[in-house]
Amino acid sequence: MALRDTDVETTGSSLLGRRIVLGVTGGIAAVETVRLARALRREGAELTVIMTPSSQRIITPLAVRWASQAEVITDWDGDLTALNHVDAVLVAPATRDVMASHLHGLQHGPLMMALSVARSRKTPILMVPSMHEDLASDPVTDDIVEQLQTQEVNVMWGPHDEGKRKTPDVETIVAQLAHLVNKGLANRKNIVVTLGATRSPIDDVRHVQNTSSGSTGWSIAAHLHKHGHDVTCVAGITTSPQPPWLPLVITTPSPEAMLAECLALANDPIDAWVHAAAVLDYVVEAPAEGKLASQQGTLNVPLVESKKHIMELKERCSTAVRIGFKLESGVKQTDLIHRAFAQIEKAGMTAVIANRLEDLSRHDKPRGYLVDQQGAHFVLQDSKALNDAVQTLIERGKEV
Repeated sequence: MALRDTDVETTGSSLLGRRIVLGVTGGIAAVETVRLARALRREGAELTVIMTPSSQRIITPLAVRWASQAEVITDWDGDLTALNHVDAVLVAPATRDVMASHLHGLQHGPLMMALSVARSRKTPILMVPSMHEDLASDPVTDDIVEQLQTQEVNVMWGPHDEGKRKTPDVETIVAQLAHLVNKGLANRKNIVVTLGATRSPIDDVRHVQNTSSGSTGWSIAAHLHKHGHDVTCVAGITTSPQPPWLPLVITTPSPEAMLAECLALANDPIDAWVHAAAVLDYVVEAPAEGKLASQQGTLNVPLVESKKHIMELKERCSTAVRIGFKLESGVKQTDLIHRAFAQIEKAGMTAVIANRLEDLSRHDKPRGYLVDQQGAHFVLQDSKALNDAVQTLIERGKEV
């Protein structure tokens, strides 16, 4: 069925069924409200919008109502019953006046009432300031932000640009709000996701590298973060853009560096590992110093087998959920499943997601196959199904 112009295409479920109050104040960044409201809806949010009088001079309630497909409250005569059932309040943009007014309990409008109700009920609040650099750097602003944070109000600053502290992009705001809303749920885990390609130097300017964009790992990490989990990424070489809201990304271009970081992280209580990185099976035996001269005829580069990360971590991570990836080419589906199951048995994995290289670019083929410890396999039709399956395995926990 064709989408209407008011509809949005679902991109995730991190805010599915969540009731969000979106407060819009008089910063010029209010022009982004249409995009922000639709981005929230794409993650399943149910919105109530409250606009201050000054925001209505920047963007009309009609445009916001179209984008949110929700009640837009502009004055005290609006329907405030929605404030009785709220999962979070997002104020974007948040002017300094609104931030200071909330801090001191002023009640000049329904948005301030919504914030007071949220504070009394310990409902999560996220404020996204947008202001000129001079105002943002004012010590009074620092004091206001610090005091808000002591009241467990989350304040999210955007980048410095053109002499202003602008708001982050709407996807970043939505991701941070989703994490804030979901991090208090049961079964939130500490997770490590490895991703991307690794390389081994031939000399100071050349290297051997396998093929991986990192897109699968970034997608899984972003999905888990939005669902409230504590995610650390150990990233090799990536060409797919990194989601800017991921809080901790450790860059490790070589197999040795990636393994060292994973072993160090294994000293902490990690609940789950997602081994999505493409780790080189063979590395250069003796990299040359400097640059090898060109036009010297055939160059022989001896390769030696490198350490298998999932095997090196087997004993250290035996109590954690461990999900691996198996990429093959030129094999039948039955052989693919068999090899994935063999990896589970050998490395002590919880599950393995198996793919054939030739299938990845075809729309008529599934995204992959999830193979479990019993040897059963399940078809994952698309990336959303893959992300959901990984989340389910992790939240289910290690079977004992």
